[in-house]
Amino acid sequence: MNDHSPAGGRRLWADIDLDALRANVRTLRERAVGGAQLMAVVKADGYGHGLLPSAAAAREAGAAWLGTATPQEALALRAAGDTGPLLCWLWTPGDPWRQAVEAGIDVSVSGRWALAEAADAARSAGRVARVQLKADTGLGRNGCQPADWPDLVAAARAAEVAGTVRVTGVWSHFACADEPGHPSIALQQAAFADALGAAARAGLDPEVRHLANSPATLTLPDAHYDLIRPGVAVYGLSPSAEVGTPQDFGLRPVMTLRARLASVKRVPGGHGVGYGHSYTTSGATTLALVPAGYADGVPRHASNTGPVLVAGKWRTVAGRVAMDQFVVDLGGDAAAAGDEAVLFGPGDAGEPTAEDWARAAGTIGYEIVTRVGHRVPRVYRGERAS
Repeated sequence: MNDHSPAGGRRLWADIDLDALRANVRTLRERAVGGAQLMAVVKADGYGHGLLPSAAAAREAGAAWLGTATPQEALALRAAGDTGPLLCWLWTPGDPWRQAVEAGIDVSVSGRWALAEAADAARSAGRVARVQLKADTGLGRNGCQPADWPDLVAAARAAEVAGTVRVTGVWSHFACADEPGHPSIALQQAAFADALGAAARAGLDPEVRHLANSPATLTLPDAHYDLIRPGVAVYGLSPSAEVGTPQDFGLRPVMTLRARLASVKRVPGGHGVGYGHSYTTSGATTLALVPAGYADGVPRHASNTGPVLVAGKWRTVAGRVAMDQFVVDLGGDAAAAGDEAVLFGPGDAGEPTAEDWARAAGTIGYEIVTRVGHRVPRVYRGERAS
């Protein structure tokens, strides 16, 4: 749900700072070496920040390409008027291949069946399909295995000669670039070089070659090739603590998740809180109710550990996170219904960050922002008139 109205009166909302997103894109572009362009990855509803506003802001900041996982995301961008270079990479048989070809979307191909789908769609649409071939250099997810790669590039070249496809890119994805020095990094770079060599020998001349995700963009300049492909870094989060903090790279978190307290009350000592009474007050205290729960994306795994800024101090979730709400223990501090609670943000005002929540829940910052649910309105700051 996108919302451009003021946040007053809302129980829970996500502030999205589009100026921060633009600044992040510009910062990442400055890190690109050798004239590499930038693809802003806007999959998963712009990592929970909103697909269309995030894509527009990234383009305004100089993102030459956009990247999505699903065809529905890519087609939504085209329906909204985006006409720039756009790659979509997660395809299944029977997906809307023809619509993508007609919309000028680059489709990722990892095997002969997908190449056949793209070629059939091109013949049906009466135009050439833009295809990017993905090599599995060691991640083990999508991508063509090295043993099958020579056959795929030869078939792709034959399809080019037949006039049904144009191979616009060759690409792959790192498995462990967020672990600097991991031995797989050099092995994947060598495997990618081999894949590019085989493609060239088959007669392919792609427009772009790309391998660098967010951590590689930040730490592996020799992997930048023609295009860097940051995702989570666009939204101001670090891909891992091992790589560094957002501040280390001049990035600023884009999302701040806020709520207004639904209840504040005094309770005696020994009072159970929440399902299962996993928290019991140690003495007379004040409990505040935050109207956000796991249906909104607050991790249940953060029960008794999640941090929240309330009444000027960090508090910790007291008891279990429920579907729609959780409690914090304010001790002797005062607060009132309607006061603001900040679950996470950039940290400027002392509030927790998404990475703090990730540590509390035993997960990663990516999941914290992408799981913020659709019933949480997004309130955009720095949005430009179209």
